[in-house]
Amino acid sequence: MKNKVVIVTGGTSGIGRALAQEFGRQGAKVVITGRNLAALAATEAQLTAQGIEVLALQADARREADNQHLAQATLARFGRIDVLINNAGISMRALFNDADLDVIRQVMDVNFYGAVSATKFCLPHIIEQQGSVVGISSIAGYRGLPARTGYSASKFALQGFLEALRSEMIPHGVHVLTACPGFTASSIRERALAADGSVQGESPRDEGQMMTAEECAQHIYRATVKRRKILLLTTQGKITVWLNKLFPGWMDRVVYNYLAKETAAPLAKA
Repeated sequence: MKNKVVIVTGGTSGIGRALAQEFGRQGAKVVITGRNLAALAATEAQLTAQGIEVLALQADARREADNQHLAQATLARFGRIDVLINNAGISMRALFNDADLDVIRQVMDVNFYGAVSATKFCLPHIIEQQGSVVGISSIAGYRGLPARTGYSASKFALQGFLEALRSEMIPHGVHVLTACPGFTASSIRERALAADGSVQGESPRDEGQMMTAEECAQHIYRATVKRRKILLLTTQGKITVWLNKLFPGWMDRVVYNYLAKETAAPLAKA
C-alpha cells in the first residue's frame, strides 16, 4: 500500500479510524470522512501525529453530493484513487413492529445507499488503477438478527451489491472485498437508533470481550493486500454462518435467545 490512495468513509471512530491508521502505517495516503467536525479534526490530528498523510472531509454518507465531492476532492489532492473502503454505518435496536419506518430508512440510506453512491463516483478512477472496493458488512449480512431488522437488511443488500459488482469487475481487474466482522468493540452500538429514532446512548453488550477495532483493521488490511473476495471474522461469526446454512430453523431460536440476554433487550425470553 506504499503511496496508494485509500478512502475510508466513516473514518473518525471504531473500525474506520483503525483502518485509516493501519493503511496509513503501511504507507498509504489516507482520506477520511465523517459528519462530526470535531471528531474529524481530532482524528486528522491523530493520524498526522503518526506521520500519516491524510485528507479529512466532512461528509454525510446519505448525501449523493457529498460522495461526489469526496471523489473530486481526493483526485484534486492526490490525483488518483486506489482503494475505497465503504465503512460508514449505523445500527438500530428495536423490534420491527415498534420501529418507525424512518429508522429503517436511515439505516438503509447510510449502510447501503451510502456505499452504492460512494462506489459510483470512485469506481471509474479505481478501474484506472485496478484497485479495490471494500465493503464493511457484518455477520448480520448472512444471518438476520432479531431487533436489528433494518441493520440486517442493509447488510444483506450491501453483500448482494458487492457480489454482483465483483463479477462485473472481472474484465477490469478490480478487486472487490466483502468484509464481515463479528461483534467488534466500537461505538456503533452506542450510536444505534432506538424505535423512535433517538440514539441508544450506550452499548448493551460487554465490549471488553469482543475483537478490538485495531485487530479487525489488521485482518481487513491483509485481506485487501491479498485481494481476497470474502472475509469472515471471529470464530463465533464463522460458526454462526455455517450453522445457519445447515440448521436455519434451529438457529432462529438460538440467535433469538442469545440476543434476548442483552441489557434492556426488547426481546422477551423465548
